[in-house]
Amino acid sequence: MLLALQQTVMVRVVQDPVTETTAADVLLGAIGLTGVLILGALLLGALFGAVLIGIKKTREKYNLEAVPDSEALKII
Repeated sequence: MLLALQQTVMVRVVQDPVTETTAADVLLGAIGLTGVLILGALLLGALFGAVLIGIKKTREKYNLEAVPDSEALKII
């Protein structure tokens, strides 16, 4: 009885157009990712170097460790 009362429902599935991924898209994505990684490495390296130089200058300022003669005389 319930089957006789139900009406059929028509569903139309619309698919989105498929965009192609070209070799240029892949290369641009890889170059972009590489650039971000290099920029991050440079920034972290500069920050780490600044911290090390700051620690060294602070130790010299407060005479926390002796300065080697080669450094005091600027001998390379």
